[in-house]
Amino acid sequence: MSETSTLKKSRERPLQYAQGGLDRAAHLREDDAGFEQALSDPEARLVPVWRDRSHLAEPADSGAPVAGRLPISLHREADEVVLLGLEAGRPVFAGDFSSLDEERALALGGGEFVDLRRVGPLLSAPDAALLAYARGILHWHRNHAFCGRCGARTRACRAGHLRKCSNLDCARPAFPRTDPAMIVLVLDRDETHCLLGRARNWPESAYSTLAGFVEPGESLEATVRREVAEESGIDVGEVRYVASQPWPFPSSLMIGFHAVAETFDIQRHDEELVDAGWYSADQVRAAGEWDDPEAELCLPRPDSIARYLIEEWLDRHR
Repeated sequence: MSETSTLKKSRERPLQYAQGGLDRAAHLREDDAGFEQALSDPEARLVPVWRDRSHLAEPADSGAPVAGRLPISLHREADEVVLLGLEAGRPVFAGDFSSLDEERALALGGGEFVDLRRVGPLLSAPDAALLAYARGILHWHRNHAFCGRCGARTRACRAGHLRKCSNLDCARPAFPRTDPAMIVLVLDRDETHCLLGRARNWPESAYSTLAGFVEPGESLEATVRREVAEESGIDVGEVRYVASQPWPFPSSLMIGFHAVAETFDIQRHDEELVDAGWYSADQVRAAGEWDDPEAELCLPRPDSIARYLIEEWLDRHR
């Protein structure tokens, strides 16, 4: 595969799921009247989610999938409705229809419900960000129906951006949760080689950057150093922030770094990776896509920040 093929083409896209054009309109969350007014706007639209699957108005195999935006009147059949914000001045809501069977859910507006990871690279940047937002916040609602302190039911408030315990003696508030995770491309001192690893459940030739969740009381830089050492035995020195990406699968924020290795002998200390190695820029440029069965080395999917970190490095070494 030539340098001007897959890698160069995917760099023309922005970082997927992070480039939305939505005005989140936080002022509309502050009172019930604002929420109800937006909900009754005939121009408002509803972004449906069914059992963590996102709705497409145009099928995924059409080559140009489009996020579904249905009439707001359908919100009466939803399990939960959340105000996402304003799109070109028009209110946009997310609606969870998971309690419906698939046939009824599809009858809401045609199209299809798909795993967002399957079609993410094909969507426009605004549509990808919108569907990621809807999927992430509705997943949080479904998993926080009960208070974590007293066990009573919770109810949605602030246009769906808060849940509050219904037990008046508790009344504990809960805000939408995002789990911070670092993801890092480790480079050698000359930045001519990068460290990539393969997880146990990945295709045989698929390799990616290293990643891990931030632990309580830990800085991002400390997470980078700890996770890299645990997974590969490599000690890391300089850590440089590159970019971040919402990753609602189900509820992460991926915080991306480049880091410079101080040691180079790979020793895997845990079971996160089944293999890891140093790869030159030329080897990475010649790599295939994630699901290419003939490639000796396959890169992360083009909608991922892992791929973005790799391409940012390659751009500096042409």
